[in-house]
Amino acid sequence: MKRYLILEDGSVFEGNAFGSPSESTGEVIFTTGMTGYQEFISDPSNCAQILTLTYPLIGNYGINPEDFEAMEITLAGVVVREWSQQPSNFRSQRTFGELMEERNVPGIAGIDTRQLTKLLRTHGSLRGKLTAAGEQPNVERIVEELNAWSLPHDEVSRVSTLRPYPSPGRGSRVVLMDFGMKHGILRELNRRDCDVTVVPYNTPASEILAMQPDGVMLSNGPGDPTDIPEAIQTVKELIPHVPMFGVCLGHQLIALASGASSFKLKFGHRGANHPVKDLTTGRTELTSQNHGYAIDLASLEQTDLELTHIALNDQTVEGVRHKQYPVFCVQFHPEGSAGPEDSVHLFDQFITLMQTAGKAGKQHA
Repeated sequence: MKRYLILEDGSVFEGNAFGSPSESTGEVIFTTGMTGYQEFISDPSNCAQILTLTYPLIGNYGINPEDFEAMEITLAGVVVREWSQQPSNFRSQRTFGELMEERNVPGIAGIDTRQLTKLLRTHGSLRGKLTAAGEQPNVERIVEELNAWSLPHDEVSRVSTLRPYPSPGRGSRVVLMDFGMKHGILRELNRRDCDVTVVPYNTPASEILAMQPDGVMLSNGPGDPTDIPEAIQTVKELIPHVPMFGVCLGHQLIALASGASSFKLKFGHRGANHPVKDLTTGRTELTSQNHGYAIDLASLEQTDLELTHIALNDQTVEGVRHKQYPVFCVQFHPEGSAGPEDSVHLFDQFITLMQTAGKAGKQHA
């Protein structure tokens, strides 16, 4: 059946419906990864967005139980050039389309995703609507609705865990604040035998400190960091007391809690091939990224943060560390999933930071 993608600027893309037959509205974005579609669609950072996958063939190796980054898929929709109905891979247990239908996510295939991506790069991310399967749309009315529609501001509360839960280990005790956590972050901590407790995004600093953690990890997540001022306040209260490592949204929260400011990128950084330079080593690493906001470089001058990583594509802030406390963060995803693992050593840096701070604390005591 036919389905249409209609954008707020009046652009109309006609394609074929797959997945859920229902309609949906969201911010239309794109990601450039050539593989890893299962990880991309299950990343909670894409909550309420219509994700365009720029690689032309999607679903060719199917869907498996191991590669989900979250069990709930919170996308508003998926846009592809072509989706494979007959995947070929020994790990595959179902098709991409079957997963979309099961999780009630509408998709559209058969459109020129290159043209759509060029449009988004020119005009920035746009609000869009995927029509119901088989529906003949009233384009003028839908464009009016899209221009009146406001982007949501509650994405983090939608995707964060509702209650704390443990992921036991025998090593460093870590509290992981879940703002829309990719499971890859938890996996990397588990590989280092961390004793992890995952807590909701709005857990107060007093409750976190009462757990006596060796360190606090701030996860990725969707949306604008200024939409969760309670989390910014929590991070501000935690910084003087405990080693901390932030990723993606967690990075932005550390920066905002330290007095920096954020802004919305024109079309975001999404994909598995973004070059980032580590200014402390001079090394360039390829990184996986998925975010629509960034930290204003000039705003760091009035803070106790120093720049550690910078994006080579557009010179935006990709990492900072605190000058006084054992706190650091990066805008990209060092765990990859999907994507390169050039920066996975940052988890080892976090472990070392916690161990060093622990030894210092014992000597001081």
